[in-house]
Amino acid sequence: MSRLTHVTTGPYAPPAPARELTVVSADGARLHAEVHGPEGAPPVVLAHGWTCSTAFWAAQIRELAADHRVIAYDQRGHGRSPASPACSTRALADDLEAVLAQTLERGEPAVIVGHSMGGMTVMAAAARPRFHEHAAAVLLCSTGSSRLVAESRVLPLRAGGLRTWLTARVLASRAPLGPVTPLARRILKYVTMGPGSAPHMVEACARIVHACPRAVRHTWARVLAQLDLDHGVRELSAPTAVVTGTADRLTPPVHARALIAALPHPLGLTELPGMGHMTPVEAPELVNGKIRELVTAYVTGAPEEAGADGPERIKEGS
Repeated sequence: MSRLTHVTTGPYAPPAPARELTVVSADGARLHAEVHGPEGAPPVVLAHGWTCSTAFWAAQIRELAADHRVIAYDQRGHGRSPASPACSTRALADDLEAVLAQTLERGEPAVIVGHSMGGMTVMAAAARPRFHEHAAAVLLCSTGSSRLVAESRVLPLRAGGLRTWLTARVLASRAPLGPVTPLARRILKYVTMGPGSAPHMVEACARIVHACPRAVRHTWARVLAQLDLDHGVRELSAPTAVVTGTADRLTPPVHARALIAALPHPLGLTELPGMGHMTPVEAPELVNGKIRELVTAYVTGAPEEAGADGPERIKEGS
């Protein structure tokens, strides 16, 4: 690409992987994947969201790879994974199964983390044999299973048919995002992040999102507009924790609360006051801590019941 696809300095600059590989999905789609950290360490698998890439997880990889084997991959059409004509929730599930099959040993337990469309990927794969084989526990960040456009608060309008119609067209726009300018940063911050997000967080997210090809952005937006994975939530039997930002305009907390109510084995909801949709970037310490807790409880230690079904509110900045 002609423009920089991620920041190159600071905590959100992607670290160099221990190894890279190309994962081949069920339909032949080729996916860029990375493995960070020591071989033999407890594995964590990261699935990013719409318009993002493996670079989105820089803060998680940088901290966790010291003592975890962190596996991240680019969803088809994103990052270094070529675009594919097959864009569907089935393709998302196929791709996650392929990543698990080609990066983990048979029967090896892992914590699987999904942000936004990555969380939807987890829901789409919930009933798949390979997912059951490897998913010891799950963390869902800033995601939902249905009614994404109807519940979105990207446009400051009253809920209803007009807002839904306009939101669908804004999110699926084919317009190029162009270079990362001060105006572009302000727009991205309003749409995807909390009002208190630091400039370096906004810059990191803007570089990643603006690098997504507009045709890919448009195609996947249309898939997400029709999303209905409520059945996948009910089939997600792995112990699952949920994180949401109270200022999330793309997937407001109503989605997270619905997930907790429907999950077979919920580990509680953490609501982050004032934070937006990019919770792994906006609250990296909190997200990293949740991942470590799940690894300790369900991968390296004795499984135990953790968390409550009700929301846990974390003070902003903690």
